[in-house]
Amino acid sequence: MATFHFRAVAGDGRVRSGILHGDSEREIARELMRQGLTPVYVGAGKKQRAELSLPQWGAPGRKDVLFFTQELSTLLNAGVPLDRAIAITSELTENSQFRFLVNDLLRLVKGGRSLADALATHPKHFSELYVNMVRAGEASGSLAHIFERLAKFEESRDELRSYIVSSMVYPVLLCLVGIASIFVLMNFVVPRFAKVFADARIQVPAPTQLMIQISQFFQAYTVPLLILVAIGIVAHQYYVRTPEGRMWWDGFQLRIPVLGDALRKAETARFARSMATLVANSVPLVQSILIARNIVSNRMMSSSLDAVAQGVKRGEGIAAPLRRTNQFPALAGHLLLVGEETGSLDAMFLRMAEIYETETKAAIKRFTALFEPLVILIMGIIVGALILTMLLGITSINEVAL
Repeated sequence: MATFHFRAVAGDGRVRSGILHGDSEREIARELMRQGLTPVYVGAGKKQRAELSLPQWGAPGRKDVLFFTQELSTLLNAGVPLDRAIAITSELTENSQFRFLVNDLLRLVKGGRSLADALATHPKHFSELYVNMVRAGEASGSLAHIFERLAKFEESRDELRSYIVSSMVYPVLLCLVGIASIFVLMNFVVPRFAKVFADARIQVPAPTQLMIQISQFFQAYTVPLLILVAIGIVAHQYYVRTPEGRMWWDGFQLRIPVLGDALRKAETARFARSMATLVANSVPLVQSILIARNIVSNRMMSSSLDAVAQGVKRGEGIAAPLRRTNQFPALAGHLLLVGEETGSLDAMFLRMAEIYETETKAAIKRFTALFEPLVILIMGIIVGALILTMLLGITSINEVAL
């Protein structure tokens, strides 16, 4: 029997916390419900709670929004009034900056503003999709159900984003280690060998001489090269912030072999899940497309959705205009065509999101499976060539000595 920490909401809306003993978290949750409490958190210890909760410091981020959505979903489904649910969420939030934001929402709601209007005052943290979903929930009286959908939506986005980031960490680290190894060899190891050859006053082989000259070039121009790289990075960042530069950069990313396919599928999954969430809650199709357009981060793909919205306005449906853009996978158009024919467009968008989230993970796995050995091979060839040229020079010294 283990010890579990819990937090739960009582019938009067107050938060209760404490310790219970049991065999599993599920058993503790059932016991709390038998006592008339709604479980908000059940965990094996405070450390686990810290992992699931928000950070204590730092600017509010996606994790904070996910936590806010999950807590409101739990509390509203338990029948807690909206203002009380927001107040409880503020108490549970450990990020001081986000707590200030939640308290501001509470102030606006108590002042007579709708929750959607209150959320709209913080566009950096609550997207247009989020605000419109809440607005639809308030209009239909199904706010608890809307927050449940939003929680699932935010969880799926966060899971996919985390998978992509974690998958790319090792390849990037591998590149950095390889570059650092070459830098150390060319700036510290090779110059020592060059000094030995210079002291011996012998004719070194041509490959060794070339390596020494490259090393001398790096030593002489390291600072100017680093400055040039820094200027290039700053210029690139400045250019991609312009509309033309962002469009070029996003288009270039989609054309990268293997990785471009993964990015396209990830954006398709993001678009499909946004549309599934909006359409299922009776948001008009054209409005849903324009809202989802802002969720798609690749400008090349998001700009093509304007033409899709125009096609829907002309009565062409969504499948045909989407296929004409040539920006989304071919299967996406066929799935939406079936959804239109069967009258289950929301379910088809959801199915489409699931398909492309799975395919994104598979595409990322393919990319890392190809990229990692390729980097190892290239770095191995470079480092191996450096070592062989040094051994060749050492051999030439021995031959002269003999």
